[in-house]
Amino acid sequence: MKDNRLERRAAVARLLADREDMLVVAGLGSAIWDAEAAGETPLNFYMLGAMGSVASTALGLAVAQPERRVLALTGDAELLMGIGSLATIGVRRPSNLAIVVLDNGRFGETGGQVSHTAEGTDLAGIAESCGIRHVHRVTDMQGIEGLRQALHGGEGPIFAVITVDAHMPPVVMPIRDGLTVARRFREALLGHDALKV
Repeated sequence: MKDNRLERRAAVARLLADREDMLVVAGLGSAIWDAEAAGETPLNFYMLGAMGSVASTALGLAVAQPERRVLALTGDAELLMGIGSLATIGVRRPSNLAIVVLDNGRFGETGGQVSHTAEGTDLAGIAESCGIRHVHRVTDMQGIEGLRQALHGGEGPIFAVITVDAHMPPVVMPIRDGLTVARRFREALLGHDALKV
């Protein structure tokens, strides 16, 4: 940890430890690499090249699969591009949905320029104002543990901002073909017969 900022890869690895059958929708770039590094599984759905759509995709999945826990894992810049989805999540309030934002205050995919959160935009405050009742601000590994427990048993929707440092760990590349990722996820979620439709 540096300056009250967590190392992202260790934080995500702990968060996703013993995740059971939780569905994870991960956002463009670093969040995908973090999820892949935590353990490759067909229950991860990667939004390769679809910046700004993680929270809304996870919302749709949570509504369609109310018996499954759904986690949207994204970065601050990715969420900001689709920030309006928080208002819809605050209205729909799916109890099985969590949104976890890895906030490094940077646009990691375009060279590390300073993002809005580094200039004061408060994503947790936005989530609260959208009506999301369970909001976490995480700056240490004890907070990660509390959030991990909430993801497994707490009522949602849950929104969390994990403050991480700007260091970019090595890329852990997942399957990059979007069609393959979608088919694999569909089969893992709905069974082999779902591929026949």
